[in-house]
Amino acid sequence: MEITKPTLLLSKEIALRNIQNMVRKAKDHGLNFRPHFKTHQSAEIGEWFREAGVKCITVSSLTMANYFAEFGWNDITIAFSVNIPEIPEMNELAERIDLNLLIENKEGLEALQEKITWHTGVFIKIDTGYNRTGIEANRTQVIDELLEIIQKSPLLQFKGFLSHTGHTYHANSKNDIYSRHFDALLKMKALKARYISEWPDLIISIGDTPSCSICDNFDGVDEIRPGNFVFYDLMQFKLGVCQLSDIAVRMVCPVVAVHPSRNEVVIYGGAIHFAKDSIINIDGKPLFGRIVVNDGDKKILLDEKNYLHALSQEHGILKITPRDLHYFTPGTLIEIIPVHSCLTANLMKEYMTTDGEIIKMMPFY
Repeated sequence: MEITKPTLLLSKEIALRNIQNMVRKAKDHGLNFRPHFKTHQSAEIGEWFREAGVKCITVSSLTMANYFAEFGWNDITIAFSVNIPEIPEMNELAERIDLNLLIENKEGLEALQEKITWHTGVFIKIDTGYNRTGIEANRTQVIDELLEIIQKSPLLQFKGFLSHTGHTYHANSKNDIYSRHFDALLKMKALKARYISEWPDLIISIGDTPSCSICDNFDGVDEIRPGNFVFYDLMQFKLGVCQLSDIAVRMVCPVVAVHPSRNEVVIYGGAIHFAKDSIINIDGKPLFGRIVVNDGDKKILLDEKNYLHALSQEHGILKITPRDLHYFTPGTLIEIIPVHSCLTANLMKEYMTTDGEIIKMMPFY
């Protein structure tokens, strides 16, 4: 199939390898593997996980849970704190599958207790340092109050404590990732030790791709929920979490203009395709993607002096060294390795595999 516009190219071979590596790691550490599907958002890619032995999944919205339930996934955790207005729809889904929800405050839990009509699992969301959502692990009085409410509800089953150590994405080194992960482990283990006698079936569920990829200490953990690892991206590469050869997606973009006077190339591929996540390049400026060009029959990754340095709605601006400008002429296709594959995939809503197959994602929501 001829590519004429920004197209998200997917290497099935690399994605399958990434899946197998994480399945193996979970098995080697005796962990339940509940991968997060928010990265790929595709029923077809979901089947690659099922074929690897995955039986339960994580999603980031009720809409996404409904989508994957339609394709036979019947054990789903929505890793987003309960959105009270959606509880009636949650009841419809809980009637059909084993559904787990997250709570972090009394208001959300009381609304569930009042309105839920089917047996539903609940995790208490713990903030281990990311400071986005969740209850700090040392606020045991708040946790006690929530557990008291759960205990009185005939339809709510306490599953355990769940956290997302998302601040590993802001780590300065691999050692910093290890440190943040270990700190989170200590907090979650302390909670498990405090409550396990009263709730012997509780589990500890953690999930972030950096920790799950490179750490080997999962003491006290029962379940992992990484998501980005299926594709990886430049953000993970910069953190030292993966190699460039582990990144499964690239954006193919047509060149529309070349400006030698300012060493810039304009491509068809902007913020509506890539999103606007960036990392800091070697020149101290934001980098929105690395560039791969064709050199005869070979593909060449250009060095970091050549990079996607600016995005507007449809336009992308590449900074190119004079020696490498010869790779670019209007009408040619180049590839961009994205900074954040999750948001890039969410915007594109479909993939083209390296074999030319189109893989659809869930509809916009």
